[in-house]
Amino acid sequence: MRFILIDKIVELNPGESIVTTKNLTVAEEYLADHFPGFAVMPGVLMLEAMTQSAAWLIRVTDDFADSIISLQEARNVKYNHFVQPGETLTLRITILDRKPGQTKVKAEGLLGEKTALSARLVLHHHNIKDIYPSMGWKDQEMVVELKRIYSLLRQ
Repeated sequence: MRFILIDKIVELNPGESIVTTKNLTVAEEYLADHFPGFAVMPGVLMLEAMTQSAAWLIRVTDDFADSIISLQEARNVKYNHFVQPGETLTLRITILDRKPGQTKVKAEGLLGEKTALSARLVLHHHNIKDIYPSMGWKDQEMVVELKRIYSLLRQ
């Protein structure tokens, strides 16, 4: 993960749901260009924050069994409100369906009581060794780092 776009895991029910938060500050690098004079969180980063939240839910549900979790599909993405510095985006993710290597979720981003965005996401999860058997050592290395980040997000 190059950018961690959630600040805290507020609530977690493995196999069911997760609630996370992102506090948008003026210190976010990308705000300098998006948009000058009217700083707002880019929609693609709001979607990425949803994806990262869903990934934490999958990781914990599966006891960190897969090192790679990625967005496979985003459906019915709706943006309703801008997220500006000083605001907190609360992300609520609920599992709709699970198959081996694939999880479908309902995702919602809230600003207080207002829905800022919503989507249905499909996430794909696997290990590097599934594709490149000689790289299995990297899975273990990644899981150690992911567990470290998880412990920080749970504080």
